[in-house]
Amino acid sequence: MEVFILEGLTELWLLIKYLVLGLIQGFTEPIPISSSGHLVILQKLFGIEIEGLSFEILVNFGSLIAVLVIYWKDIIRLIQNGLNYLLTKNPENKADFQFILYLIIATIPTGILGLLFEDYISSKLSTVAVVGITLLITGAALWIIRNLRGRKSEGDLKVKDAIIVGLAQAVALIPGISRSGATIVAAMLVGMKVETALRFSFLLYIPVSLGITVMSLGDIVGDDNIDALAIPYVLAFAASIIATYYSLRWFMNIMARGNLKYFSFYCFVVGILVILFL
Repeated sequence: MEVFILEGLTELWLLIKYLVLGLIQGFTEPIPISSSGHLVILQKLFGIEIEGLSFEILVNFGSLIAVLVIYWKDIIRLIQNGLNYLLTKNPENKADFQFILYLIIATIPTGILGLLFEDYISSKLSTVAVVGITLLITGAALWIIRNLRGRKSEGDLKVKDAIIVGLAQAVALIPGISRSGATIVAAMLVGMKVETALRFSFLLYIPVSLGITVMSLGDIVGDDNIDALAIPYVLAFAASIIATYYSLRWFMNIMARGNLKYFSFYCFVVGILVILFL
C-alpha cells in the first residue's frame, strides 16, 4: 500500500513540475526575460534533466498558438492585402506587402544560424552559468532602450531594419537572451514605434516557431520520452498556451505605458542570483 501511495505522489509531483515548467515557459515567452533561460534555471531547481528538444518544441508551439490567436486579425489583413498587391499593384496595399517581405528577410538569419549552431547551443550554451550572464546582457539592453519612442510605422520600414531585427532574433537562440527582448530592443533602436516594434516582433515569432516545429517533427516522434511523459508533456503544452495568451496581453499594456525598466531590473536580479547561487 505504501508503495502505491509513494508511486502516486511521485507521479503527482512529476505532473506539478511539468505544469510549472509549462506555465513559466508560457508566461516568460512574450515578455523580455528569456523563456529558454528560465527553463534551464527551473530544470536545475527541480532536478529535471529533459533530454532532447521535444519538450521545448512542444511548449513553444503552445506559445505560438496563443500568439496566432492574439494577432489573427493582423495576419488575415496582411495576407489579404499582400495578395491583393501582387495581383493588382494597388498602392494602398504596398505597405502590408512590404511588411511581409521584411518579416521573411528577418527570419533568414535565425534559420541559417539555427541550422549551423543548434547542436553547439544545446550542448555548450544551455547551462545555468551562461544563462546568468546572458540575463545580465538582456537587462542591460532593455535599460538602454527603456525611454525610446520611435516614429517608424509599418510603411516606413527598410530592408536594413528587417536585417538588424533578424540578426537580433538570431542572437536570442542563446538561452538567457530573450527573443522578444532582443527583437524589440533592435526594433526600437532602428526607430520603430512601440506598437510597430511589438507587432513586428511577435509576427516574426510565427514563421520561426512554425519552422522549428515542422523541422523537428521527426525528433518529437522519435523521442524515447514521449510515451512515458505524454501526460506531463500535454499538461505543459496546454499550460503554455494559456500562460502565453495572458502574458502577451499584459505585456502589450506594459509596453504602451513604457515600463520596460522593470524587466531590466528583474533580469539583473535573477542573473546575479543565478551566478552567485546556482
